[in-house]
Amino acid sequence: MVVIEDAWRRSELRRPSIVTIGNFDGIHIGQQAILERVVARARETGLESVMVTFEPHPKTILRPEKTIRRLTTRAQKQALVARFGVGTMAEVEFDDSFADTGAQHFVETLLHEKLQAREVYVGSTFVFGRRKEGNLKLLRQLGSKLGFEAFGVEEVVLGEAPVSSTRIRRSIRQGDLAEANVMLNRPYSIYGVVEHGDGRGKLLGWPTMNVGTSHEVLPKDGVYASKVWLRGSGRQFDAVTNIGSRPTFPDGDPKVVESHVFDFDEEIYGEEVELCFLDRLRGEQAFPSAEALISQIEKDVGRAREYLQQEPCLEFMPTLGV
Repeated sequence: MVVIEDAWRRSELRRPSIVTIGNFDGIHIGQQAILERVVARARETGLESVMVTFEPHPKTILRPEKTIRRLTTRAQKQALVARFGVGTMAEVEFDDSFADTGAQHFVETLLHEKLQAREVYVGSTFVFGRRKEGNLKLLRQLGSKLGFEAFGVEEVVLGEAPVSSTRIRRSIRQGDLAEANVMLNRPYSIYGVVEHGDGRGKLLGWPTMNVGTSHEVLPKDGVYASKVWLRGSGRQFDAVTNIGSRPTFPDGDPKVVESHVFDFDEEIYGEEVELCFLDRLRGEQAFPSAEALISQIEKDVGRAREYLQQEPCLEFMPTLGV
């Protein structure tokens, strides 16, 4: 997949094309349905498949007073989109100047002139342009004049509500990784670097790998059945992961991500890893003694092993460095 940065100001774009537009944070099953449609039509017509997206997330510019925490990093999004066979990701730099771009000007300049779009696929409720003045209806009206067709792809409904990035964030923050992973159709994962900890896990007989991460969305504090992928060696291991402040020993870092990796005894400080979360085993809690904590860790490890061996887990396909 070719990634074109600052596509709004570039002229060497791939064309003619089948296009989709959106933020695509998380690349969830609703967004996957759109990507699959675009790639299929590109193959049928022999045209280029293009995903137009925005960096940074538009809400960071339009609503700076509200923190927007993204499910995927820029690199993750690129890796996930590439798996669907998209030919080009055209990133539009979203700044104050672009935020004032009218919907018609956006369509005429990027979709028509630069990409020579023949078909455009968006979510049925998609809006764009200054003050959200653009929608599917406008795309169809302009398309009839400029020579492209616009199609709306209906939202994917899970349970009684549509799948959305907002809903997935909420599920992850509530610790409901089972629901979040169904909506993502993959285990939710974060990147990090293995850091030195205080060594307490090793003293207790359960050494842990401390992961320093800058990911914006972390699961709710607690203990999780998980998997870890080591970028340096390309190996994957089962693990049990704790997120929280370790209240039994409240003298350490305010929040840590630490994994006890099964059948692993190596020092890999400074190595990049990707850690995925499959199921929440329990919430974080304080124990009256180190002995009580050790006993609970034994139970956690046993439950995680049983889950990982017996459950039909979603396949974990790392995106770090891919």
